[in-house]
Amino acid sequence: MEHAVSKVSVSRGSVQETLLLPLWGRAFETKQKSPRLKDEKALEILEKVDYDFSTIEQTQTMSQHSWVARSIQTDAIVRAFIKEHPKATIVNLGCGMDTTFSRVDNGQITFYELDFPDVIALRKNFYRDDERHVSIASSLHDTGWFEQIKPVDGLLFLAGGVFMYSSEVQMKEFFVAIADHFGSCEFCFDSLSPLGLKIGKRMVLKKGGMDNFKDSDGWALKSPKHIEEWDSRIKLVSALPMNKGVKKGMPLKTRLALSIPDLLGFASMVHLRIEAGRE
Repeated sequence: MEHAVSKVSVSRGSVQETLLLPLWGRAFETKQKSPRLKDEKALEILEKVDYDFSTIEQTQTMSQHSWVARSIQTDAIVRAFIKEHPKATIVNLGCGMDTTFSRVDNGQITFYELDFPDVIALRKNFYRDDERHVSIASSLHDTGWFEQIKPVDGLLFLAGGVFMYSSEVQMKEFFVAIADHFGSCEFCFDSLSPLGLKIGKRMVLKKGGMDNFKDSDGWALKSPKHIEEWDSRIKLVSALPMNKGVKKGMPLKTRLALSIPDLLGFASMVHLRIEAGRE
């Protein structure tokens, strides 16, 4: 007699529950007839999670497109960086249940996954660390983890759906600390406008049945260019509307619906470069 495989439990109302949203979005896309993104690792993980995804599937149709778009945009920036730096060091800040490494690994990069201890513990049900794929259990703002990163061929930081949960003061301190410690490096992350932040935190979480999460001020950017004012070493490479270039093949109604937040500047995919020696 075959024994049922025990699944990993995730409690309703927990912070870990929010990590399932973009994971489900990528898995859902992968199962489509003509997926814009293929993420077999996301499918594999979802099959091992004991969780009723019916509420998410019923309420997050439009948000799903944004999660997929963020991954597509991130993958493009990462692949371009790896092409220039084949042995790059990449640090995935607030990694949650992200699966970027599984999609972009070239067999040479070193990829760090950083998040709170309970999140890293959850990830260990699905990933095992090795010399090129390493977990770091730490708060983003506890900069002691800097010492664990030893770049040899370019350094790229990723952050998807993370920075908006910090304050502007915290983020300014963080970027300056990164510049001071590491010198030259690059960043790829998503930013939200003030209205985009309000909609994202109130609608996405609450519609998914996670209405015990309270609003906080968070970090909203009216213009990503503003970050350059924090330090002369920080340079904006690009800031693209989140859904730009990823709507091909979608129904007209959906394309139009996704064009509205882009036109209003709700969410951007930001690519920054920090240049050493320009304080």
